[in-house]
Amino acid sequence: MVKGTSRRVVVVDSPDPHIFEQAIFIVRNDAFRKEGVTPEQVVNEACRVARGCTDDGGRRPWRRLPPLCWSAMGAGFIGLLWLLAALL
Repeated sequence: MVKGTSRRVVVVDSPDPHIFEQAIFIVRNDAFRKEGVTPEQVVNEACRVARGCTDDGGRRPWRRLPPLCWSAMGAGFIGLLWLLAALL
C-alpha cells in the first residue's frame, strides 16, 4: 500500500550481492528526537543489520563447505554403512 506521506529511508547496498541487491529501512519519525541519536548512528545500525542478515555469525560453519566435501562425506557414510552391513 502506498500512502501520501513522506518518510525517511536508509538504503544500504547488500554485503552479499548474490542474495540481495539492496536493503531498505524505513526510519521512524521520532528516531532523531531521542537524545544522542545522530543520522550516522542510524546508518551504521542499518548497515549492521544488513550484514547480520547475510552473515551466519559463525553459527553454521558447515554451510560454507563446498559441494565436493558434501559428496565425499556422503560417499564415506554410504561406505561405512556398506561395511557394517557386510560384517553383521
